[in-house]
Amino acid sequence: MTVTSAQTYQVTIIDRQRQKEYIIQARPDRYILQTAENQGADLPFACRQGACTACAVRVKSGQLAQPDAMGLSPGLRQQGYALLCVSYAQSDLVVETQDEDEVYEQQFGRYFAKGKVKYALPLDED
Repeated sequence: MTVTSAQTYQVTIIDRQRQKEYIIQARPDRYILQTAENQGADLPFACRQGACTACAVRVKSGQLAQPDAMGLSPGLRQQGYALLCVSYAQSDLVVETQDEDEVYEQQFGRYFAKGKVKYALPLDED
């Protein structure tokens, strides 16, 4: 696909946690998160490398590309999750921010024990 400098898509970002909505114009060759920030949006993020789930969103409509989203399993991608820090708009989009812990739990929860941590040895409380 050849990208022209004038080609942009309208991206609506619904920030559930802050109860805000941002509408930005995004080029298909620029990361959505960085573009949104440049246009005044205040969105959650951490690593900016696609390795965590702080900037996770759920795609409500439209298409995006996220070839470098290491922090999301293929299964979560198929369910419509994306990481804004490494995503490119491929059409007009509507996305909704997700709770980082919920996404992390969906991806890794089955690998970790649930409940309170129990210690095998008594702890010294000096």
